[in-house]
Amino acid sequence: MKPAPFAYEEPRSLGEAVDLLARHGEDAKLLAGGQSLIPLLNFRLARPEVLVDVNRLPGLGLVRRAGGELRIGALTRMAALERSPLIRERWPLLAEAARLVGHPQIRSRGTVGGSVAHADPAAELPAALVALGARFRVASSRGERELGADDFFLTHLTTALEPDELLLEVVVPPLPAGTRTAIIEHARVHGDFALGGAAVAVGPEPPVIVLLAAGPRPLRAVAAEEALAAGASIEEVAALAADVVDASRGDYRRALAAEMSRRALEKAAA
Repeated sequence: MKPAPFAYEEPRSLGEAVDLLARHGEDAKLLAGGQSLIPLLNFRLARPEVLVDVNRLPGLGLVRRAGGELRIGALTRMAALERSPLIRERWPLLAEAARLVGHPQIRSRGTVGGSVAHADPAAELPAALVALGARFRVASSRGERELGADDFFLTHLTTALEPDELLLEVVVPPLPAGTRTAIIEHARVHGDFALGGAAVAVGPEPPVIVLLAAGPRPLRAVAAEEALAAGASIEEVAALAADVVDASRGDYRRALAAEMSRRALEKAAA
């Protein structure tokens, strides 16, 4: 199929981009890597009047460390997370998550901002960013604001981004010394959408366990985290993690969530 007709805009500055979004609002869609949007356009599940291509915006494809924090521009390609020596050394969970995304062709085009804004609950990167306590800096013609991960992801394919807002960068705090992380997922074939998975961070700070493909957004398994901090066994913690799975997903998904949590915790502890 072919997409419905649309106007095409290619802003060369952030000011021009946010002005276009302010003018067109919900009638506009942003194009970055296009790995999620183009199929939606082709199937006519999305019918924007205006397509705003942000690939020419300067400075949004950078990965840098500032004040101990990792700053990832929204146009950073998934492959850059996978290959970055800085990320592999300091934030290895992000490199692990990127390697699980689709296939090399998808990772070479797909962007961090695109994955985050698309907010697929089965996506690896949103779950990893929630586990790392990331923040999201966004801009509009009204100014800039910053959102925490718990506030940013709302429900299926929905974030707290307003129609006139553009994601600028993702800010990831430093991991405390001694923190161990891991992400595990299960898919029918490599590169397919995950049926279940878990991202964990365990160390001197309170542990974090985040499930993907378990509900309408990346889900924190708070009771499981508290049990792990109190000294419960990995098997007990994994069973508690399964309790956050949406009941409509059935026993198989609950069992899968428990198994993915167990494997992720064991991998982090290894």
